[in-house]
Amino acid sequence: MKRLPVIIFAILVVFLVIGLTLKPKEIPSPFIGKPAPAFELGILNQSDRFEPKSMLGKVWLLNVWASWCTSCREEHPLLIEFSKQKLVPLIGLNYKDKDPEAIEWLKELGNPYDFSVVDAKGKVGIDYGVYGVPETFVIDKAGKIVHKQIGPLTPEALNKDILPLIKKLNS
Repeated sequence: MKRLPVIIFAILVVFLVIGLTLKPKEIPSPFIGKPAPAFELGILNQSDRFEPKSMLGKVWLLNVWASWCTSCREEHPLLIEFSKQKLVPLIGLNYKDKDPEAIEWLKELGNPYDFSVVDAKGKVGIDYGVYGVPETFVIDKAGKIVHKQIGPLTPEALNKDILPLIKKLNS
């Protein structure tokens, strides 16, 4: 009986060590390798509409953002620089936002997007499994989600994960 606390302590130490080796910010997405959910939404500040099926045959990025999102402001300069490279279409999904605020935000900070679609009620975000903004999805030529970046894009994530993936998918 005297060994029981020692055994329990040893088991807890093993779980602690295993837990420390995990990456808590990496949340696996059940959507990876599956078709991107279909939707049809209006384009911000335009009368046109957009459906992901119109992107079949192209690799593209879907970046979920909002004018009220502090982290979106943090990643925005990186998106501006990325968009200048014109590697793939960059589509914004303006999430649970008001059009005037979103339009003003893009005027103030610059608009990296080919265009942004309006998800005012957040339904499309839910369909994509969005935990919170910002999030970025890489979608392949067949319309499948191949990568999901949770949180703001960083130079490291862009250079280590997204750019090599885009290059591979476009080759």
